[in-house]
Amino acid sequence: MFKKGSLLILSGPSGAGKSTLIQTVLEKEENVYFSISTTTRPKRPGEVEGKDYYFVSKEEFEKDIEEGMFLEWANVHGNYYGTSLRPVLKALDEGKLVLFDIDVQGFESIKRSDLAPLATSVFVTTPSMSELEHRLQMRGTDTPETIAKRLQNAIEEMAYMKEYDFILINSELSRSKEQILAVAKAARLKRDPKEVEEFVGYWKTH
Repeated sequence: MFKKGSLLILSGPSGAGKSTLIQTVLEKEENVYFSISTTTRPKRPGEVEGKDYYFVSKEEFEKDIEEGMFLEWANVHGNYYGTSLRPVLKALDEGKLVLFDIDVQGFESIKRSDLAPLATSVFVTTPSMSELEHRLQMRGTDTPETIAKRLQNAIEEMAYMKEYDFILINSELSRSKEQILAVAKAARLKRDPKEVEEFVGYWKTH
């Protein structure tokens, strides 16, 4: 009866485990589209178009900005990055669950958009800041200065937790995986308001 898909948004500090939880949804749930960012920066060795990013020219990106075809975008060190509406709308029309890994600013942009009624949001965090610091150190990919910056960013992001539908404290991974799959199933029940009106009309006449 209902044709449109829905959105599942994950936000939270770097190192909280969002990527692992997203991979769990992609592996366990069917008909899921993971929203990939669009950028104007050059493709790096090993990167794949449509897998790592959508690579476009600066002119194409700016044209889409003017036409309102980005859910959110930013200029970082002279290159544009953003979430294009085109693949998102296509996936929604195909009835898919559209999965986002975006920061709190991106989440705020979606909340202000026409897609807000279809969105379910989850804030993923660690049990404590010391645990987050430990995980960042264990990754072995960041300098002490980068870790300090990530922790400061995390403090600022935590202030937005109350804006989200669900809070997932990622302390035990197996339990967290169960929780995110439960939320993903529930997120599919979000419906487009226009489709709801059409269904009510149908329901009353059948």
